[in-house]
Amino acid sequence: MDRIDPASFTVIRLASGIIVLFAIIGLQNCKPSIEQKGSWFASLMLFLYAACFSFAYIKLDTGMGALILFGSVQISMILAAIKSGYRLHMTEWLGLIMAFTGFVYLVLPGASSPSPNGFILMLISGISWAFYSLKGLNSQNPLLDTSYNFLKTLPFIVILGLFFYSQAHYSYQGVLLAVFSGAITSAIGYTIWYMALTGLTSAQAAVVQLAVPALATLGGVLFLSEKLSYQFIVSSVMILGGILIVILGRYYFIASKVQS
Repeated sequence: MDRIDPASFTVIRLASGIIVLFAIIGLQNCKPSIEQKGSWFASLMLFLYAACFSFAYIKLDTGMGALILFGSVQISMILAAIKSGYRLHMTEWLGLIMAFTGFVYLVLPGASSPSPNGFILMLISGISWAFYSLKGLNSQNPLLDTSYNFLKTLPFIVILGLFFYSQAHYSYQGVLLAVFSGAITSAIGYTIWYMALTGLTSAQAAVVQLAVPALATLGGVLFLSEKLSYQFIVSSVMILGGILIVILGRYYFIASKVQS
């Protein structure tokens, strides 16, 4: 992040998300109840995810960072599902193994060992995102919950900004990227994610996120002229195929039992 430091990126990213989300709420004239105003726990997890993610990626390459982040997300959410009494169907185990195998095949070969600090920060980021996602499984109004979750990060980002004020540096392009990240990919994207979570189990939600490294690699191919390799094609088929098996497999067998 030579265009902007990680603390400033995090502050601008979350602050931009707050502005956009409450602008949308204002246009829709939403009147939230107490239950629809997010939670301090979810807000803390959102802040930890965003902050640790920004600081970790100045110490990690893209592939290794993605492996640590989404590996920790998946493991955390699957363990939470099992702890809550959810029993994986055979097809879910098959899809999970297939997707994770493709994920590892995509990012592991050739990756150098991560820095200890980068590894710990990205691990915290992944676990935080897992808990934030789990909190969204029961969301009754994803837009309002996401908006107030963002708003409640305000004390955290003020502290972060003040603590790293002396190290702040940013460029016009860096600020624009942070605003875009917060206003579009975070504010709107996380609202859509909370909407999607209402139709997924925690195990399914975990596996769906394994598509991100493959999609990120595809973005590199399309926009950064990176080479499209045989490894990418095979791993993408495995990841997306595994996701399809996890999402559709259980419902197919449940429907079959009901009809019989």
